[in-house]
Amino acid sequence: MSVDRYLASLAETLAAVPREPLRAIEETLWQTYLRDGTIIICGNGGSAATASHFACDLAKWTISDGRRRLRALALTDNVPVMTAWSNDTAYERVFVEQVMSLYRPGDTLVAISGSGNSPNVLRAVEWMASQGAVTIGLTGFNGGKLATLAQIAVVVPSHFMPEVEDVHIAICHSLAVALGERIGIECL
Repeated sequence: MSVDRYLASLAETLAAVPREPLRAIEETLWQTYLRDGTIIICGNGGSAATASHFACDLAKWTISDGRRRLRALALTDNVPVMTAWSNDTAYERVFVEQVMSLYRPGDTLVAISGSGNSPNVLRAVEWMASQGAVTIGLTGFNGGKLATLAQIAVVVPSHFMPEVEDVHIAICHSLAVALGERIGIECL
C-alpha cells in the first residue's frame, strides 16, 4: 500500500467514526474532572502506547492557570507492577489487580483494544463496572467483547490494525484538546 493510499484510507475511516459516542466520552471525561476523579487508561501493544500517550496529554494539555489539574494515569506505565502481576498470577490480571488498588469512587476507565477481545483489558472493564465506574471502550474491527461490555464504546470502522490505532490516537488527541479548552473556559 502506498503512503498516499494509506492516508486516503485513514481519512475515510476517521470521517466514518460515529460522533455521538465521542461526544458522550467527552462529557463523561468532563464529569470525571468535575467530580475530581481520575481517568484510568489501559491497553496492550500499540494500545498500551496510546494509553500512555493519552494519560500524558490529559495531564499536560489540560493545565489552565488557576484551575485544578486533571488526574489521569495509564496502567501501562509501571513495568515492575505489570511484570510482577503477570509473573505471580496471569497476564489476564495485569490491569484488574492495579485498578483494585487504585480505584476511587468517581474514577473512569478508558480501555483500548484494537480487537476488543484482550482478556486483561476486559477483566479491568468488568471490575470497574462492578464498582459503579463509567467504562469507555475504544476498539476496531467488529468491536469484540469490549464494544458490548463498555458503557460507552467507539468502534473504529476498519479491519486494518494500523488504521484502528491511528484513529484511536486521533480520538485521544481530540478529547485532550477538548477537555483542555473546557477546563480553561467553563471553569471561570
